[in-house]
Amino acid sequence: MSLRALKAISFVLSVSIGLVAAFISVDRVESLFPSVSATTISDSVKTPYDPFLVRFSEAVRDSQAIGRISVLPDQPFRTEWRDGGKTLAVMPEGRWDAGSLYRLTLSGGKDGFLKTVPSSSFQISIPDYPGIVNFDPENGSKEVMLDIEDPVTVVFDRSASDFYLDFRLSPAISVAYENDGAKTKFGILPKEAAKPGTEYTLSVYAKWRGEQDGAFRFLGETRFITAPEKPTEWAKDLDERVDQAKRYARPLRTVGKYIDVNLESQIMTIFENGEVLDAYVVSSGKKGMETPKGEYATRNKTPRAWSSAYGLYMPYWMALVSDGKIGIHELPEWPGGYKEGANHLGVPVSHGCIRLGVGPARRVYEWAELGTVVIVR
Repeated sequence: MSLRALKAISFVLSVSIGLVAAFISVDRVESLFPSVSATTISDSVKTPYDPFLVRFSEAVRDSQAIGRISVLPDQPFRTEWRDGGKTLAVMPEGRWDAGSLYRLTLSGGKDGFLKTVPSSSFQISIPDYPGIVNFDPENGSKEVMLDIEDPVTVVFDRSASDFYLDFRLSPAISVAYENDGAKTKFGILPKEAAKPGTEYTLSVYAKWRGEQDGAFRFLGETRFITAPEKPTEWAKDLDERVDQAKRYARPLRTVGKYIDVNLESQIMTIFENGEVLDAYVVSSGKKGMETPKGEYATRNKTPRAWSSAYGLYMPYWMALVSDGKIGIHELPEWPGGYKEGANHLGVPVSHGCIRLGVGPARRVYEWAELGTVVIVR
């Protein structure tokens, strides 16, 4: 056989083998269908503004997909092909309806090999706004004492981390708020004194991060009435009340250092060897959690104690009982940095401790020694 004949036979064999390989390759592509992967379609939708992402195993000819994409319920949308035709993004004209269930249908088309892509259908759940499961105080509550240990609390059924929240107190008072790490529970506290015997409404609004300010949506509200002002013979003006204590307070101990706490006047007076050194406005335990009367002594001291029971810092702490549940300290602080306002001094609102304002707390802390007598009366 001639050399030319051998070359001709070799060429035919090469072409045949190539055709077989080509058919194997096409069959292999065919075996990958259905070529739509829904593994990330739900995960890609975090807000009502996110696109539905559909991934294909091979590039799809976008011209073949025109008119083959539908969304139910009907919603205006636009499409965008990404990753060289392997990813289809279906984007809303505006936003999807929060909390709704959509069905995305691809009625078929051609892949890069002109093979038909079978029809596929997917359900996509759009995230909803967080729901409020609990208010404290409850709607309709009366004689409410708001305090850093007892703020208004709002509990949601899921994390609000994807939202901006707006807590509005009416009559209008600016508020501070703190949340747990999961952002499911929020504590809200007025930055100034709430008026006694007044009905307040806390309304909660939310908007998705990235939305315009006007997009806030109402989530719920609670109404409550603050406790009425307690009549007293002591001066209502706290500075006058302090002056009264300095003039009229009489020591129950005349030797050494001694701290006197008058629950009626909400005044602490410090004495040394029977002489008044100074007097300060305090806040003792509220109704139902009253600071117990009696004679105590400072048991331990620390400049910045942490209360695991209430999740608060208690600066200039001095314990009065062995279990540490009652003590003297400065106005408490949330971990986020917000400090209880001085507007609650002169009013019994604590959970039993005796609070002092900024300045006086440090003064008393540095003056009092371990074992200093404290009389609560």
